[in-house]
Amino acid sequence: MIILGIDPGYAITGYAIIKVDSKTKVITLIDYGCIFSYPKDIFPKRLLIVFNGIKDIIKKHKPDKIAIEHIYFAKNAKTAIKVSEARGVITLAAAIENIDIFGFTPLQVKQALTGYGRATKSQIQQMVKNVLKLKDIPRPDDAADALAIAITCAQTNQVLR
Repeated sequence: MIILGIDPGYAITGYAIIKVDSKTKVITLIDYGCIFSYPKDIFPKRLLIVFNGIKDIIKKHKPDKIAIEHIYFAKNAKTAIKVSEARGVITLAAAIENIDIFGFTPLQVKQALTGYGRATKSQIQQMVKNVLKLKDIPRPDDAADALAIAITCAQTNQVLR
């Protein structure tokens, strides 16, 4: 099974592609990175960049499942709304391709990777590195977060049924 993990954003959207062996449950890294939009662009163009970037990743890797971080309450409501709109175009890209999409809260990701809901970002990144047997912690943070979300999806029993 191939899982696309996404850390949604309108400026930076992190993505990660992992493969899960259905028999051994071994997780293998395929690809990760970020989609960047530019502050000088009007907001609808930024959303289009995110949509097209996700669409291209889906076309290239043909994921079976998509995992995305749920938007949680933010101090800045304007930012939360814009990130929600980016999440909407990502969800649309998945729906167009008829791919199941699963949402995870930051708490669920922390618990899945460390067993502790108050784990720090560095603890999560270290677990991503360990699970995928990488030499270094993936960078930038948005890509590492997308990897954590993808791994959470892979470790969720309901997804693997």
